[in-house]
Amino acid sequence: MADGEDEGLRDQLKEAAADAKDAVKDIVEEVPLPVRTSDLPKRAASAVVMLAVLAGIVWAGGYVWTGFAALVGLIVYGEWSRIVLRMTQSTVKRVIGLVLGVIYIGGATYFLAVFGNDEAMGVPEGQWHWPLIALVAVVIATDTGAYFAGRAIGGSKIAPSISPSKTWAGLIGGMVCAAAVLALIVQNTFIEMPLPMALLFGAGAAVIAQAGDFLESGMKRKAGLKDSGTLIPGHGGFFDRLDGLLAVSWAAGAWVLVALLYAPEL
Repeated sequence: MADGEDEGLRDQLKEAAADAKDAVKDIVEEVPLPVRTSDLPKRAASAVVMLAVLAGIVWAGGYVWTGFAALVGLIVYGEWSRIVLRMTQSTVKRVIGLVLGVIYIGGATYFLAVFGNDEAMGVPEGQWHWPLIALVAVVIATDTGAYFAGRAIGGSKIAPSISPSKTWAGLIGGMVCAAAVLALIVQNTFIEMPLPMALLFGAGAAVIAQAGDFLESGMKRKAGLKDSGTLIPGHGGFFDRLDGLLAVSWAAGAWVLVALLYAPEL
């Protein structure tokens, strides 16, 4: 009798498992294929974690931010070096690529550290690190605007042989979002900048961020790599996420240096 009851229970469990499997299959099939097959959930989760960590470090500022910027710079340079070594077998070209990486990534890292230094940027006591926040926010706005405008409008590609997903509509969307975000920050913080200049700088920063993206994409394509690394789930490497920020940091840092050098004449 016990054996019969056991067999009956096993049959019921098998039927329940089969019903559950069919139910899950029906639910999954109702989800659009692009969502099922994309890595959007993983990318979104990673993005939330990265933004939370970044927000905490930006808020801490000072030596914490400087140390973090230096660490990230070293990681990015490691990924840059990996790409360069895959791009060519020529010793001379490798050396040139590695040296250019020191200049490009080292300079961008230095400027990022400076933008997070309250004393160097003249941040009033008790204020947030708005120069650094503005820099990061403009790049995020560029990526966000370009993504949604590109998906919604589509259209012709900018350079399909380098980055097939980048469209002119996406670039314009990124420029609009970046300009709006920088204007909003400037109008509501201690940063002194005329509104037309903020709009112009925001749009220009979007173009520079996209140029940084194309630089990395071109390097990876030549090296035969999909991602610069695997440290960030769903996003690849640090260079993949910071390509635009590096370029914008260089441009913003150069502009600040020129302004400081020629301030009496401006």
